[in-house]
Amino acid sequence: MTGATGFVGGHVAKLLAEGGDRVRVTYRDRRRLERLHALDVDPVRAEMFDRGALRRAVRGCDLVFHTAGYVGSRPVDRVWRMNALTPRLVVEAAAAEGVPRVVHTSSVAAIGRAPHGEAADETTVYRGGEFGLAYGDAKHEGEAEVLAAGARLGVEVVVVNPAYVLGVPVDPYQPGETSTRVVGNFMLGRLPAVVDGATNVVDVEDVARGHLLAAAKGKPGERYILGGYNLTWVELIDRLAVDSDVRRPLLVLPREVGALARLQGDLRLPGLIAPEAFALMAQNWRASSRKAKRELGYRTRPLDATIKATLEWYRDLITRGAIPRSGRSVLSVTAAGMRAADRLGLIAGLRTAEAYLGRRLVAGT
Repeated sequence: MTGATGFVGGHVAKLLAEGGDRVRVTYRDRRRLERLHALDVDPVRAEMFDRGALRRAVRGCDLVFHTAGYVGSRPVDRVWRMNALTPRLVVEAAAAEGVPRVVHTSSVAAIGRAPHGEAADETTVYRGGEFGLAYGDAKHEGEAEVLAAGARLGVEVVVVNPAYVLGVPVDPYQPGETSTRVVGNFMLGRLPAVVDGATNVVDVEDVARGHLLAAAKGKPGERYILGGYNLTWVELIDRLAVDSDVRRPLLVLPREVGALARLQGDLRLPGLIAPEAFALMAQNWRASSRKAKRELGYRTRPLDATIKATLEWYRDLITRGAIPRSGRSVLSVTAAGMRAADRLGLIAGLRTAEAYLGRRLVAGT
């Protein structure tokens, strides 16, 4: 396995180890192995761009899970090298060592955006470069590279595309990964606004099981969306507020802010949030997992169970001081301003205006 010290990869490693498999995991920083929380695995040091180290890592294995990647938008060179280049290198290493099968972890971002209100599936046509979203473009390129390498070298490659992953890491004492931070920022009052786009939320444990199903039943050359529930960001924030019993008013920005964020990025203007974050949130990331359910037997737990588990974990992190409450940032100051406006009764005017405008202006209350 590559990426076993990550959020999804850790859970894949956990399922494999608990199922009796002998699991070899790659690492760069030995300290990160603590994230595996004493799982019975064989660690081997390997840089992802070191072909010799990759060959040594996969030597003698029956299967390779390539879950390593880089979630982010900058630096762009790292985004592309990790997400577009390493998949091919892993397949080449597998082919050189006679490993017959590779499961590659991509992303629903590599599937592409469906028209508003619809859900993307594995046949959705990807339109790259439209909003300058380097992460999605790089993951899509990585898929093309890994499938081409598999076909060229005779390695069976199956691709899985997780959606927006929530849940608790293998080591619950570790702070949140990128996808769970929206929950932590909401709980800490550091989230001033969301964009009126849509996403698909799935539990990390369900995604991990989806990986094992893809390894056992996935067809070579195919991709499988591992998603859960389609909902808007407004709906997600509202559910966080209800399940946590925490009320924090957030502005709901229209989807058009995504185009403005792109312009902001092109002009290198300062802003509250990185332009890519607004652009991503403004898109329609609804997705369908019908293919994975039909061909793999993939299933997901109720959304409320995932949200409540994530909230309880973050609440424990905050209580233990693993995530400092102190510290001022533009985001936290703006969020505090929203709460002050609510106390002064100014948010009530926005709620009244919602009926006239026909769209949500405030979430989280």
